Amino acid sequence: MVAAAPAPPLPAPFTVVGVTRETRDTVTVTLAPDQPGVGAAAPGQFNMLYAFGVGEAPISTSGDPARPDRLVHTIRAIGLVTRALTRVRRGDALGVRGPYGVGWPLDEARGHDVVVVAGGVGLAPLRGAIYHLLRHRADYGRVCLLYGARTPADLLFRRELERWRGRLDLEVAVTVDRAERDWRGRVDVVPALVAAAGFEPERALAFCCGPEVMMRYAVRELAQRGVPASRVFVSLERSMRCGVGLCGHCQLLPFFACKDGPVLRADRVMHFMERREV
Repeated sequence: MVAAAPAPPLPAPFTVVGVTRETRDTVTVTLAPDQPGVGAAAPGQFNMLYAFGVGEAPISTSGDPARPDRLVHTIRAIGLVTRALTRVRRGDALGVRGPYGVGWPLDEARGHDVVVVAGGVGLAPLRGAIYHLLRHRADYGRVCLLYGARTPADLLFRRELERWRGRLDLEVAVTVDRAERDWRGRVDVVPALVAAAGFEPERALAFCCGPEVMMRYAVRELAQRGVPASRVFVSLERSMRCGVGLCGHCQLLPFFACKDGPVLRADRVMHFMERREV
């Protein structure tokens, strides 16, 4: 008789202590634990957030890893559960399971140039890594943030982007797919930013998160600059569901995004990402 798979742990209770509206459909929620001993998440890891009476969804952390007493998640309303999560108010209760998965290889990146490529809400899972890179700036070479969204109104963390642009030790390039006449920035796709970014390909690692089509083209552009897919890491959070490898929704043949990722080396997964129905 085959033994049953172990049940996922019960969600721990957290209280909403902050809500920030980022865009028309995206909200950043800050949570505090109702009981001690809840594990802190590394940048790139995710939690299962449970809206009581509705359901749960996997959401990567987007907060400062130096503040383990707070969980920060940036959530885009795209379904029943995420819509419920974006409607919470201060004082509301949410359940949290986690943290789960593999985060960004920040230790491996020490001594290297780091290229952060983000599309849309994909900047959120990379935000904690950016905090870490800037806090430990002397441990890394050049750091480039290449970010884009559909429109200027869809850009996340606008004030933070402006502060980062003002730093001399961080290169920031921002683009949008389309814009009105009052937009004075670049109008282009995110992968197009790679060609002019100021990093040394032979010593660079890249972290990439966003729509899969964007990540595929970004990996190709990075390869054109001399950064092979073996030094590019992508996040596959968008395909996850249960968080513990039971449902199979995030399976890419030998890999489960929730257990082996969500951060995975691009050369291990790009072949599967480019095939339909895998």
